[in-house]
Amino acid sequence: MRRSFTVSLERYGYTVRAAADGLTGLESFRDEEFDLLILDVMLPGLDGIGLCRKVRETSLVPVLMMSARGDGLDIVAGLEAGADDYVVKPVDTNVLVARIRSLLRRATYAPAPAGGQPGQPGQVTEQEPGPSEGELLAFGDLTLHTGGLDVAVGGTPVALTPTELKLLLEFAAHPGIVLERHTLLRNVWDYGWDGDSRVVDLCVQRLRGKLGRDRIETVRGFGYKLKR
Repeated sequence: MRRSFTVSLERYGYTVRAAADGLTGLESFRDEEFDLLILDVMLPGLDGIGLCRKVRETSLVPVLMMSARGDGLDIVAGLEAGADDYVVKPVDTNVLVARIRSLLRRATYAPAPAGGQPGQPGQVTEQEPGPSEGELLAFGDLTLHTGGLDVAVGGTPVALTPTELKLLLEFAAHPGIVLERHTLLRNVWDYGWDGDSRVVDLCVQRLRGKLGRDRIETVRGFGYKLKR
C-alpha cells in the first residue's frame, strides 16, 4: 500500500518520501522539511499516533492520519494527538489527493491582498463574509490579527496549526453566531459532503486547550459559537 500510494501521488506531481516504520519516519522528518505528513495509525515500532505527538512537539506541519475501517478509537486518538484530518483505508487515490490539496490550501492560507481577485481558493475576499485584511480583532484577552495571522491570549503568542487557525478565523468572522458542524466541515475542511463531525469536535477541543476552555461555547444539538 505504501508503494502504491507513493507511485500514485508522484503521478499527481508530488515529491514523496516514504518510511516503513514510525522511527524511520521520525528520523526523516527531523532531517528534512515536509509540506505535509501522511501517518498510518498501525506503523511498526512507533505507531502513527505516537509519531504525530512527536511531530507536534516541534512542528505545525499539516498531518493526515490514515486508519483501518471502523477503528473509531484510533481516529479519535489521532485527532487528539494533533492530526488535522483522517482517511479510512481502503481509500481511493482521488479522495486522498482531495484531502491533501485541502490541507495544503489551509497551510498556505492568507487574506487576499488589497485589490486582489475574488474567488481564489484559501483566501478571504471582499465578496466573502469575514474580517477585513489587517484588522485586529479582540475577544476578551484573545486577539487575532487577520493580516499577519497572529494569535495571542493575554499578550502571549499562541501557535496554531493551519486547521486550528482556519477554524478560529471562521469563528471570528461570525462572533456570537452558532456555526453548525456541517457548515464548519464545508468551510474549514472543504468537505463537499457530510463528513465525520468528530473532526470538528476534536479540533474545537484542541483550540479550547490553547485559547481557554470557555472561549468557544457549545450549543447542544446545533454547533459552536465564539463568545464576543
